[in-house]
Amino acid sequence: MKNKLIGSAVLSAFLLLLVCPLAQAQKTVWRQASDAELASLLPARAPVEKEHIETEMRTASGIVNGRGHFIAGVVLLTAGYSADGKYSHYLLVQVPVRIGGIALKPGEYVFGWTRAQSGDALSVHFHDAATGALVGTTDAHRLTGSSRVESLHIWPPGDKALIQIGRFGIPYELGEE
Repeated sequence: MKNKLIGSAVLSAFLLLLVCPLAQAQKTVWRQASDAELASLLPARAPVEKEHIETEMRTASGIVNGRGHFIAGVVLLTAGYSADGKYSHYLLVQVPVRIGGIALKPGEYVFGWTRAQSGDALSVHFHDAATGALVGTTDAHRLTGSSRVESLHIWPPGDKALIQIGRFGIPYELGEE
């Protein structure tokens, strides 16, 4: 009787060990966020430093995981604001992510870019949205092949793990939640 109980406990523990990684993997699957999800998540007026800058929702893009955490962004309409020429996009991050080598914690960011001298890259600078403090700078490189030109496209990690700005892309890596 005691051996049966021990055997049953060992079998149960073994099965639990097999099932746990599958459950964990399902929670971290990322997919493209829907327009409705992005509209409910991203602000119509993004808080940038001391202003609330209008966003162009038709340019919104993002990804969501099985736990409901997003990485999403949208183009800022900065004409007439002090941010004009400094920032072009608003980015909401709900999980740690490394974009082109820049580690971003969950939070709100803005970024802008300047064209590199070679013309094959953009110098992209990320700032904290609330303070305007520079978080880091990285390069976005011209995408090869026939990628569609988009104002902003955040690709799910299973597809490309790339943030696309126009014809340029920045690779990213998801951090631990």
